[in-house]
Amino acid sequence: MKIADLMSESGVPFGTSGVRGLSDHITDRVAYAYTIAFLQYLNLEEEDKMLVVAGDLRPSTPRIKNAVMLAAEEFGYYVVDCGLIPSPAIALYGIKSGVPSVMVTGSHIPADRNGIKFTKPSGEISKIDEQGIKEQDVFIPEYMFGESGNLLDPVEDFSKNDEPYYEYIERYTGVFPKNLLEGRKIGVFEHSAVGRDIMVEIVKRLGGIPVSLGRSKDFVPVDTEAIRPEDIESAAKWAKENDLFAIISTDGDSDRPLISDENGKWLRGDVTGILTAQFLNADCVVTPVSCNSAVEQAGFKKVIRTRIGSPYVIEGMDNASNEGFKRVVGYEANGGFLIHDDVDIESGTLRALPTRDPIIVHLAILSLAIKQGIKVSQLLEKLPSIYTASDRLKEFPVPQSKAVIEKLSVKESGKYSEAEKYFSSICGEIKNVDFTDGMRICFVNGEVIHLRPSGNAPEFRCYTEASSEARANEILQLVLSIMQSWR
Repeated sequence: MKIADLMSESGVPFGTSGVRGLSDHITDRVAYAYTIAFLQYLNLEEEDKMLVVAGDLRPSTPRIKNAVMLAAEEFGYYVVDCGLIPSPAIALYGIKSGVPSVMVTGSHIPADRNGIKFTKPSGEISKIDEQGIKEQDVFIPEYMFGESGNLLDPVEDFSKNDEPYYEYIERYTGVFPKNLLEGRKIGVFEHSAVGRDIMVEIVKRLGGIPVSLGRSKDFVPVDTEAIRPEDIESAAKWAKENDLFAIISTDGDSDRPLISDENGKWLRGDVTGILTAQFLNADCVVTPVSCNSAVEQAGFKKVIRTRIGSPYVIEGMDNASNEGFKRVVGYEANGGFLIHDDVDIESGTLRALPTRDPIIVHLAILSLAIKQGIKVSQLLEKLPSIYTASDRLKEFPVPQSKAVIEKLSVKESGKYSEAEKYFSSICGEIKNVDFTDGMRICFVNGEVIHLRPSGNAPEFRCYTEASSEARANEILQLVLSIMQSWR
């Protein structure tokens, strides 16, 4: 069966670094076929045929993960079940071992959805790899599946390995000072993040006092780019009640960070990215077009802007490395941070990890505040006064979002007349428009409205930028109210 046909038939398309869709649509048969397509595309030599697999805490993950492992075994691979651990932990282990890895996760999207993330021995799949996987024609043994697409005999006897769990912890506790967090109370918003126990363990090993917060038995779709109102309220309450230095957390598969200041106010991902890059003394920073413009004023030798999504950031980092930069990093608006090169910090060498990783963001920001003897909130005062805000409208089909962008892109007499019709009363005259990813409208007064259909879910995202936090949020709410009328 051709994978392109499977995509249409199942309604499970490619998103960022893998496929995503409703968990009911990711049947065992679909998971099996996508796994075969990935491995078939890699075309590894016989002696290299090993696959490491992990997953998040969604209720559908064990079933899908089992189908992935069975497919790999049927394809002649030695399969290792690494349990339920963060995406960067399984990617790190695969890269270090020189073998491909698969993470069953839907990241931050709702519990009724899931996904399968593919990583090559060298790192995340690129858009070129994605196309290569789509072009595969795979054999599906239909006798193994029932009418619903689920396995008739789901074998679950695979080799287990917990090394990736401990190696991921050691990546940080072996490099950062053992007394880094000594005596400081660090809140850990655990919810259903697969890396929640790892975060607690790292805080303990670095001398801190972890305070466990908000642990949940049910899956919670925490989106680090559009934080839920209840999580904003809870963080402020937790910080006040526990006298915390900061609160740390991640999304569901623990590849995107959340970190708050001492007041429980969550920091934006594109701001934490700048601070983390400064901590690592990066010479080149790669970041999507939607991220805060303060990065251009933060003192880096070069800033490269890309489309939104880690494959594009990784491509940009590779290009920067080819240009001769030696300390190349990347980050996204959701906070995910990527390190292209081994980086020496005061206490040791942090190895490259070219996939989204949250722990370096947590520790970099805590380290900066501690070293400077200031509160986390005061770190923001040292950055240029450019503020961003973002949110999204849920249940907004992607085709409908794209139709809106197409309508707003119409030009008459050299001007974006439709965009001006809706937004000139908010931000004034349009200076220019960038279509790198979605529609980023820059105004003469320096303000920005960026509209973009989500690539992973039926959501329409909006990003705004202004000279104050209040103004950025004001623009955001005004634009969202207009977007509501476009449903």
